[in-house]
Amino acid sequence: MIRSLLLLTTAAFLLRAEQGQLDASQTLFTVLAAINVAGYDAGLDSPATPPIRKQIRDLIIMKGLPSVQALKQFYASHTLGNADADLSQYISFALSVDGPPDFQLRMPPAEVPLDVRKLDGLSSLLARFYTEANIEDLWKRSQPAFDQVIASYHTGVSKALLESNAYLRNPTSGYRGRHFQIFVDVLGAPNQIQSRSYKDEYFVVVTPSPEPQFDEIRHGYLHYLLDPLSLRYFEQLNRLKGLADFAAPAPALDGSYKDDFMLLATECLIKAVESRLTSGVQNRLAMVDRALHEGFVLTPALADGLAVYEKQLESMRLYFPDLVGQIDLAREDRRLDKVQFAKEAAVKKAKPAPPRPEPVLTGAEKTLEDGEAYYRGHDLERARQSYLKVLQQTGESTLHAKAYYGLARIAALQKDPELAERLFQKTLELSPDKDTKAWAYLYLGRLADAAGERAQAEKNYHAVLAIEGAPPSVKTAAEKGLAEPFHKDK
Repeated sequence: MIRSLLLLTTAAFLLRAEQGQLDASQTLFTVLAAINVAGYDAGLDSPATPPIRKQIRDLIIMKGLPSVQALKQFYASHTLGNADADLSQYISFALSVDGPPDFQLRMPPAEVPLDVRKLDGLSSLLARFYTEANIEDLWKRSQPAFDQVIASYHTGVSKALLESNAYLRNPTSGYRGRHFQIFVDVLGAPNQIQSRSYKDEYFVVVTPSPEPQFDEIRHGYLHYLLDPLSLRYFEQLNRLKGLADFAAPAPALDGSYKDDFMLLATECLIKAVESRLTSGVQNRLAMVDRALHEGFVLTPALADGLAVYEKQLESMRLYFPDLVGQIDLAREDRRLDKVQFAKEAAVKKAKPAPPRPEPVLTGAEKTLEDGEAYYRGHDLERARQSYLKVLQQTGESTLHAKAYYGLARIAALQKDPELAERLFQKTLELSPDKDTKAWAYLYLGRLADAAGERAQAEKNYHAVLAIEGAPPSVKTAAEKGLAEPFHKDK
């Protein structure tokens, strides 16, 4: 019988997987793209953040869209002072609205979550942003990045959900009319796992992580499976309500559990199930003990009951009244009366991402790096030969700009200002990166000062300051050049 149930569970999961139970959301992508260009920077430089996030940001910012300025004002006026909290409210919004192009709320006003209500007016801004930024195209171009993250979760998520269904002996993965959905997104800070439940819809949103958070996804799925049992068997659970009084003084227990006994009871059951799904007796006991000391006071009794449940053949849907009914209140009073609650909850730290490896340079890039090394070592002839070789090895204008910049510096050192000026100008005519561009303008300013052409020098210094993202040291030098003419002995 158990084998048959497991086979049914496997088939049910595979069917739901085909329907996109682990997927990406264009609505969520649009919302996160919007806040990324509006001021949300958390985790942007983390090694765990996919390059696509910065690429999307830069592509949108370069367009100078009117909607982006409006989004910046909206984001600034709705910040909560904490990056995780800021992200959380926008995830709630994305899960509460229909998709593009209108992003209208898809639930009656009375059912709109409180954190979403505070974002009133965002729908119209998103509609403008979606069109102006051509999000549809960016969404399509981002699919390889999504596919990579989804692939990293697929096997582990399948295992976690199958184990949960098998343990609870569900012939199907849930209840008719209810839905469990996992969304991945590449535009949020890494290591984020956020769960939501809106009536019969359950969501888990995950962002890239060096170590996929399968336990947290399973936790959300267990809520999806077990929440209905707490509602169905409310009267049986209500017999245990007096035990919740022991949880009231627990410092580590969130107030929502102290105010809602059904929420507390369900969380205790989930923690008990998680302990039974963990390998090793000592690990199981440690999980139950940790939950108890954090204030989840029903967990030990439910874990004891699950050991009995495992020896019979009923599914949890049918066995739940017996699981609750076997709890001895007097025994639990004695157990809980001795508990010294923890002052704070244990925090699971995400595994840090390894630093990105330094790129291995080849071809023209390697030649250019060699030229820079020769230049730093004052071997100007070998540096010149390397820069000239770059011009022969590649047609890429950015690398050509760097090569001409190297040749220009050599000319300046060898006291040939006319050649140096021509080469710096050639650098600017190509496609220099912002650092090379800023330095070229600074050198041109100094050459103009040395030639007594103060107006031209000031023009070049101003050009440095106009480059967004130019190195601070170059901007400081340009400001000094504006304050007084540059002299070589300074």
